[in-house]
This record gives sequence, structure tokens and C-alpha cells, in this order.
Amino acid sequence: TVAPPPPDPTPTFFTATTMAVRNKRKRGGIRTTPYAKDPSGGSTRGETIRFRGSNEFRHRVLFAAISGRPIIISDIRKDDESPGVKDFEASLLQLVDTLSSGSTVSINETGTKMRYTPGTIEGGYDLKHACPASRGMGYYLEPLILLCLFAKRNTQITLSGVTDSPGDLCVDSIRNVMAWLPNQFGLEEKITVKVLARGLNPKGGGKVMVTIPIVKQLKPISLLDCGKIKRFRGVAYVCRCSPQFANRMVSSARSILNKFIPDVYIVTDHCKGKEAGESSGFGISLTA
Repeated sequence: TVAPPPPDPTPTFFTATTMAVRNKRKRGGIRTTPYAKDPSGGSTRGETIRFRGSNEFRHRVLFAAISGRPIIISDIRKDDESPGVKDFEASLLQLVDTLSSGSTVSINETGTKMRYTPGTIEGGYDLKHACPASRGMGYYLEPLILLCLFAKRNTQITLSGVTDSPGDLCVDSIRNVMAWLPNQFGLEEKITVKVLARGLNPKGGGKVMVTIPIVKQLKPISLLDCGKIKRFRGVAYVCRCSPQFANRMVSSARSILNKFIPDVYIVTDHCKGKEAGESSGFGISLTA
């Protein structure tokens, strides 16, 4: 008779300054503390789900927060020159932790293994979060809107950082497209995305205030036909540059889009002073 192999031990997490645990005495406060291993190996709300690699990092954290299932992600960029969790991923964890109560986040000293135990999604007003300049605000706004729909109360939060980045959705696309999509699923109030100041790479300096109501009940939809494009809308913005750049972008876009549909309307946004952030640049956002 051959004895069965022993079960895998519960992973051990090292004490490091990157470990953060929710301070239950004051919501939103973060304090550094060693990670206390759970003897049960999981949470009362469900078993721990294990993942490997850094793919779909924010989706894993978002769905874990909504479903209440703790997760462990290992081998995060273990073969890269700079392994471990990046600064924008750590900022996303801090943002989710700010909106929750009772959640815990633990990262080992190499940054290649992370454990997240979700808490209760609280929401709240007058919240603030600083986003690193390595990613645009679209990286945080997409999961933020979905997460706050299931909070206990409405959420009003101000994000600061890069508003328009080539690798992420700009705030204009989120305001004109994603902000009204939840209304098709039963959301009664509207999500508002207000650009207080634009911030471009590399220094950022932008500010966006987002107000997200809670949804009482979701309803299904039947999307059988995508339909045809009826109109084009857009925003051409310049920061610390000549306003002629915006006019040239509008003329070039209209010369192409008017060949297909005559209903094309693009506004210009010339930002100056504090509203222009700390870096100069220009860009355009188009919505069909």
C-alpha cells in the first residue's frame, strides 16, 4: 500500500512594505502590516481561486471584488527583467481597497505572488485617488464604473493623473460611450464623468470627477442587430498648444467622415493654465 502524497501547503507570504491591509477603524486608510495566514485556507464567502501570470489582472481583481471570492495570483512576470506587480496594478488594488471595507491585499517581497481577499463594496463621496502616469485613467475608469454599480451607496470620486493615453481609452470615449451603457441594463440614474483638467504624458496633471449611482436590479437585453451608423461625434483637444492644431484635426476628420455620413459634429477643447495639466500635446476622440 502506497500512502497518498501530502496536500500542497498553504502558500506562505513574506512580510514586506508593499503589504497593505485595510484599516477597519477608518475606511480608506492603509497601513503596512505582516500578512496573517488564514488557517482555513480560504474565505467564508467561497474557496480561494488561484491564477498564474499577469494576464487579465484587473479583470480578475474586479470579478473577485464583485463575487466576494478571494484569489491568489502567482508567477507574475517571473521571467521578466523587472518581475512582479507594476505600479499601475498596485494603484488599481489600492483603488479597489479604498472603495471597500474589510478587504486585504498581500504581496510577497519579490512581487510575483499576490493574494486579495475582497470585502464589502461601500462606495462613498468626496473620495480621491492618484493614478500613476504609466497608464491612462481609462485603465481605472472601466473597472471603477462596473464595481461601483454594486456598492452600498452612490460613489463620487476624483481621479488625478493622465486623462488621455494612447494605450487606454480616453475620458471622452468613456463619457460618451461607456457611461450610458448601464442605463440599458436597468440603471435609473445617469453616470456623470466631468473633466476638470486634462493631463497628457509624461507628467499628467489631469483631474476627472466621476459620479456613479448604484443599480437596484439588472435586466437582460437582446442585442440581435448592430444596426447602421447614423452620426459621428468627437472632441478635438489641445493642451498648452496653439488652437490651430484643434481646427486642423477637425478639418481633416470631417474631410474623411463626410464621405460616408453628413451628420458629423466635432467640438474643440482648448485647455489653458491649470486646466491643461503639466504637459503639452493634442489629440482627438471620435465616436460613431
